[in-house]
Parts: sequence; C-alpha cells; structure tokens
Amino acid sequence: MRVRPVTPTALVEELAERIAATRREGWVRVAVDGPPAADPDRLADALVDPIRVRGRAALRVSTRDYLRPASLRLERGRTDPDVFYEDWLDVGGLTREVLGPLSPGGTGRVLPALWNAETDRATRASYVQLPAGGVLLLSGPLLLGRGLPLDLTIHLALSPGALSRRTPADQRWTLPAYERYAREVAPETHADVVVRIDDPRHPAVVEA
Repeated sequence: MRVRPVTPTALVEELAERIAATRREGWVRVAVDGPPAADPDRLADALVDPIRVRGRAALRVSTRDYLRPASLRLERGRTDPDVFYEDWLDVGGLTREVLGPLSPGGTGRVLPALWNAETDRATRASYVQLPAGGVLLLSGPLLLGRGLPLDLTIHLALSPGALSRRTPADQRWTLPAYERYAREVAPETHADVVVRIDDPRHPAVVEA
C-alpha cells in the first residue's frame, strides 16, 4: 500500500478525470462517503464543474435530504449512535427516487431532495431529468456496506484521533457509530478510492 500526497486542487481534478472516464450503461452513480468532519459534501460540490467541463452532466444529492422523519429517526432518543448508524438514512427512499432511476434501463428522472430534517417536512422538490451519460454525486456518511447500487465509491478516511478532534461537541455522540462502521464495514477495503484527509489542506490518496 502506498499513500500519495496531493493538493486539494489536484485531488479534485484527479477524481473528476476518473469519474468522467467511467463508462456505464446509462448513468454513473458516485458516492463520496465520509463523516461530516471530513466534509464529503464539499468535495462532491467541488467535483460538479470539473465533471461538466469534461462533457458529462452532473447532479448533486446529499443524504441530509434523505433522512427519515423525526418520528422514526428519533423514536429511541436524539443521541443513540446505533439508531444513527442503522436507521437515520432513508435507504428505501434514496434507492427508489435516486439510485434506482439511474440504474441500467432506468428513466433518469431523479428527485434530488425528499425530506427536510430541520422542518421535518417533505421538501416538495421537483424531479429533474439527468441525461444519459450523466453523473450522480451522492455525498454523506455511512454509505458503504448498505447494498446501495453505486458505480464508483470514494471514501474520505479520518484516523480516530482526527475524527474525534474535528467532530463538534454536540455531535460527539455519533463517534461510536463511526467506530462500528470501521469495525463492521471496513470502508477503506470496499471503496474504489480512499483519500486520507486528517488534514484537509494535505489530503493523500491510498493506492494498493
């Protein structure tokens, strides 16, 4: 295993090149997986324009818009790490409204947001049509090991110490969920691309 340092700008360009070169029937479904401390949303956002420059349409979806209603998400309390790990993400909704329509033979008609967790109401977002050959950029935590139909996975890895340091006090109750994820899923062994990001200014790509 080799760890290759890159600049943040070079990382985005390298990932965009790999994604744009990925060919699948219909669409390419990309996941940027990582805890909030690794800021997967930011990386996914940064990839949109470079992918479009390379001639591929790109659509952003964040799992924060596919959380389950509070009545289900918080029924065992607001700070239960096992519930956070197992039940916060609406896997069925995400598959039905986003990943399924972008499967081979799908319609390409995607709902980019389903549920507003802050208001605990449906977003009333409109469906969008992702043209054939387009790229979905899905970002969020704990995405691997769920059986989600994905074509390319990027995992943003943090050491336990960095994860602890960079997790705000009001979110530290989630740390056992990430410990469980590392233990049960071992995302670094499953992801197509692993980026170590203990220091976001100095990322490093892990190569076999």
